[in-house]
Amino acid sequence: MKLVECVPNFSEGRDRAVIDRIADAIRGVAGATLLDVDPGADTNRTVVTLVGDPQAAVEAAFSAIRTAAELIDMSKHHGAHARIGATDVCPFVPVSEMTQEECVALARQLGQRVGDELGIPVYLYEHAATRPERRNLADIRQGEYEGLAAKLRDPAWQPDFGPAVFNARSGATVIGARDFLIAYNINLNTREKKLAHDIALILREQGRAERDQDNKIVVDADGNKKMIPGLFRCVKAVGWYIDTYNCAQISINFTNHQVSPPHLVFDKACELAWERGLRVTGSELVGLIPKQALLEAGRHYLRKQKKSVGVDDDELVRVAVQSMGLSDIVKFDPQEKIIEHRIQSGPGRLVAMTGQEFLRELASDSPAPGGGSVSALAGAYSAALGAMVAALTHGKKGYQEVYDEMERLGAEAHPFKDRLLAAVDTDAAAFDAVMAALRLPKASAEDKARRQAAMLEANKNATLVPMGTLRGSIRPLEIAAAVAERGNQNSLSDAGVAGLMGRAAAEGAYYNVMINLPSVDDAAFRDQIRGEADQLLERALALADRIRTLVLERLRAKLTPST
Repeated sequence: MKLVECVPNFSEGRDRAVIDRIADAIRGVAGATLLDVDPGADTNRTVVTLVGDPQAAVEAAFSAIRTAAELIDMSKHHGAHARIGATDVCPFVPVSEMTQEECVALARQLGQRVGDELGIPVYLYEHAATRPERRNLADIRQGEYEGLAAKLRDPAWQPDFGPAVFNARSGATVIGARDFLIAYNINLNTREKKLAHDIALILREQGRAERDQDNKIVVDADGNKKMIPGLFRCVKAVGWYIDTYNCAQISINFTNHQVSPPHLVFDKACELAWERGLRVTGSELVGLIPKQALLEAGRHYLRKQKKSVGVDDDELVRVAVQSMGLSDIVKFDPQEKIIEHRIQSGPGRLVAMTGQEFLRELASDSPAPGGGSVSALAGAYSAALGAMVAALTHGKKGYQEVYDEMERLGAEAHPFKDRLLAAVDTDAAAFDAVMAALRLPKASAEDKARRQAAMLEANKNATLVPMGTLRGSIRPLEIAAAVAERGNQNSLSDAGVAGLMGRAAAEGAYYNVMINLPSVDDAAFRDQIRGEADQLLERALALADRIRTLVLERLRAKLTPST
């Protein structure tokens, strides 16, 4: 499931009514979830965190920026924090199944809309920057709101979107794409801040200043400090003493957890602490973390234990939390601390229902959930059964030659299970979006044009969701075929059912694609999707038939007397 975080900062931290109106604008966008609102009176600034699917995040951000433009007058603003506009900065951050390039595209999409529709000058920064001198937010903010009028007259500082005209009320907005920031602390069994900071200097990218034999800082010809680089890129760290815990901590910010994963930094911190006669006594996460970071940590520690990594995501998270001592200081609740869980556990979600509740809802006169959701659920069952057979094969006597393959197949199956399970809700939401578009007003020509555009977008999405289920059913079927052929033969029937569920997912999804395609008023889109869907169905049915034939032959052979 594609998930993006957006962290807009607004130049208002004192007027609760204004802050609440901005938050309500975000809450009103379907597909977006408001995770946090953090106002500061001294800075007169509020940092908001929201997550959602890409287009919902853009819509929520635009709605919030528009509301801020209506309610905040920058000509009257004063605060301790540097700022350039009512919505000062608005970064997009990849969370799940999103690339930085996709976030850059979202930033540019939002920037153009803010510039065109709200008349606010927009600068792009970080990964979305259009030129090197605009990559750094501080450089764009230089001169702040008070210097903005002069900046806009400078040809070198023409905005990327919007008019090069000073907007006295709203100022300018900086929109961009950056990496996810993880705030993380490691506890030590000492109260000596100096010892914690010594380890921090070794871990962090910036490193420490070089010193000569007299312990004086070494400088170069220009008078700049010579630095000894640290061990981990994209890591910032300091050591400090926390009175609440009565111990010293290494406080770390990961600006790109994919470059330097938290579990590797934790392991090195443990090693460095031990060398100094210290011991790590646990760690804590400040704020939220992408699920992927914990899954990688779980796999890392299972490999160190020489165990299979082809286990469920919940088990990987448990292993990560236990191995890194994430509950040793403050209890770590995955439902509260993992971004994806905060979204998936929301009220009204189909996958949060019990089986009985889901069947009751399915059997009602409501058209959603329907066949598309059930097809996605069947695909999730197929992937789960494939993972189960792989896990029951790995480590079993007589299957040593396929241990590595079964571990790999099990690890591959779990993400497909999760994506297909998420599609249970996504399919129902796509149908609801079509109904919402149908209800749009059509009194004026402008209304009709808006409604037609919304209908086209909704019908395309209602086709693409089951198309995603169809695409996602292929790999679970391939895994089912592999475990049926080479996996634990005591679980042969389970592999067979995985094939049946995969077939139901693929064929059911195909039916839903085909019933929605005629509603899409885009011939090129219809032709492209129809061609791909036909090919995928042919592939799925061939795999399902192969599994069925193999399983029936082997099951019947078990009943044939040996001669």
